[in-house]
Amino acid sequence: MSDAIGTANRIAAEEIERQKQFCAEIRKLNEGRPGGLPLAYTQTYGCQQNVADSQRLMGMLQDMGCGFTQDPFEAGIIVINTCAIRENAEKKVFGVVGQLVHAKEKNPDLIICLCGCMAQQEVVAAKIKNSYRHVDMVFGPQALWKFPELLYGVYTDHKRTFSIADEHGAIAEGLPVVRESGVKAWVSVMYGCNNFCSYCIVPYVRGRERSREPSDVLAEVRSLAEAGYREITLLGQNVNSYGKDLDEPMDFADLLREIDKIPGDYLVRFMTSHPKDAGRKLFETMAECSHVAKQLHLPVQSGSSRVLKAMNRGYTREQYLEKVRMAREAMPEVVLTSDIIIGFPGETEAEAMETVSLIEEVRYDALFTFIYSPRPGTPAAKMPDPVSRGEKQVWFDRLLDAQNRISGELHRAYVGRTLRVLVDGESGDSAWPLSSRTAGGRLVHLQGDGSLIGRYIDVRITGSNTWALFGETL
Repeated sequence: MSDAIGTANRIAAEEIERQKQFCAEIRKLNEGRPGGLPLAYTQTYGCQQNVADSQRLMGMLQDMGCGFTQDPFEAGIIVINTCAIRENAEKKVFGVVGQLVHAKEKNPDLIICLCGCMAQQEVVAAKIKNSYRHVDMVFGPQALWKFPELLYGVYTDHKRTFSIADEHGAIAEGLPVVRESGVKAWVSVMYGCNNFCSYCIVPYVRGRERSREPSDVLAEVRSLAEAGYREITLLGQNVNSYGKDLDEPMDFADLLREIDKIPGDYLVRFMTSHPKDAGRKLFETMAECSHVAKQLHLPVQSGSSRVLKAMNRGYTREQYLEKVRMAREAMPEVVLTSDIIIGFPGETEAEAMETVSLIEEVRYDALFTFIYSPRPGTPAAKMPDPVSRGEKQVWFDRLLDAQNRISGELHRAYVGRTLRVLVDGESGDSAWPLSSRTAGGRLVHLQGDGSLIGRYIDVRITGSNTWALFGETL
């Protein structure tokens, strides 16, 4: 075991302090430069966990003395936090990184860093090393906590740095964080994944499951509630696996009950729940906890039991539908969303239509839908896949048509109702300048000024479309 690892897979406090010292040393280096303290530009792709990771990277950059900019050509350091879930996401990142060569030409002292799940893959790191020589540093999610040390090496050794070893995953507490909103906050409760779904790269790039200590999670949530944050989202690749590796038993439902005891005017959401581990205890806990949103994201991926087995999902269509029945029995008002993959290798048209029939039966409020994208290094990438992309697109369009109709019908049922919403930001639409969310996570566009942002208010729903609701303040 590395000296940096403390007890229970936790980075030793002394090592975190050492990283803070590197931040201080980098700040001294930057203060001595002719241009003074640099600005940092960060860009994040992928899931909410990546967003949370980027906020910690920003915290470390701030401790180094950096301000922040939205213009990469103004920056002295650029950090691109990447996602490896979809092929299109990787292509987009390579395109962005390629364009940054112009920023480097303008400012040869610019430091460009690539991190995150995509960066953890050896094939990606090799491509960056050989074809994108303007990139100075590449590191994976498990090396995030030692970003200051890695960056200090780039500054002082003037060499490119690659840290993508398959390191022992550990939890780093006490890292600084810059939260970009005073309204919503992300709190990771665990990291990594043990499920090894046959299409998914996450376990290979984020490591095995490890849970934060309940006391650390509760302290972070309490500080956010006291600071006035209105919406706190708990994160994990599979939050329902929380606690399995703790010395003192505590599962995710138990954690929710402890969080619910924290006073304040806030709402707790969480993602993601794996259906095989979600059950009656979780649903009843959600129903009984006043701070927990009655919203459940329960990714099904396919409506075919055969395809689910090939995906290594650990449940059948019938078992999934029973979970939905239990959730709605405990919370009749629950807002249910899901993820769907169409065109998994070997899937037939009839099996794809089983997925369409499942969404007709469940009637999700919304879906996140994807056409299968092979990820090198996963078992599914080696499976025969005889169906053309064009045929998969036809199946996909049928799925979208069905879900858009269902979402439209469910949204129309809100019209005329009065709902409590959290006004969470500006929409960018002059006709409906404010965006807000119901307790169930439904988007509501509003008229009004910025003074409402961060407040819970009552609104009357006056209209809807497939994707959103429209309301007036009361």
